[in-house]
Amino acid sequence: MNDCFICNKHAGNIQTSGVMIYEDKYVFVGHIDRNGNPNYLGHIMIDLKRHVPTLADMTMEEAKAFGVIMAWISKALRESENAEHIYSFVSGNSVPHLHMHLVARYPNTPKEYWGPSEVYNWESAPMGDNNDVIELCNRLKTFLENNPYE
Repeated sequence: MNDCFICNKHAGNIQTSGVMIYEDKYVFVGHIDRNGNPNYLGHIMIDLKRHVPTLADMTMEEAKAFGVIMAWISKALRESENAEHIYSFVSGNSVPHLHMHLVARYPNTPKEYWGPSEVYNWESAPMGDNNDVIELCNRLKTFLENNPYE
């Protein structure tokens, strides 16, 4: 799809924040990109590589891969980044290519900022530039390499 942001990202036509955390024939995992604005560290994107709009459009093999990587990345965020909770959601409102958001919530986050969007409103939220995002991505990648999913 020539006009699909995610398809163009996978084709290498668009540069996004950070580096690839994980990729196989079904999924691509990276950090969210905020167009040069500071990133909330630990907002991870799982993209289905095949262009489909919704969860209901996945094949069984894609669904299995998607579920496994969702659990594995959540474990990596908890154990590598000390996240105490992982939010997950699929919206599809702005980009009709299946992708899931995983958003880490860290210890001492005030309750009024609990939620996948609310964490962005916390003035003490762990925000970072692209170098910080690259470091986080590399830590997660190393965790995955050292802790195969079982």
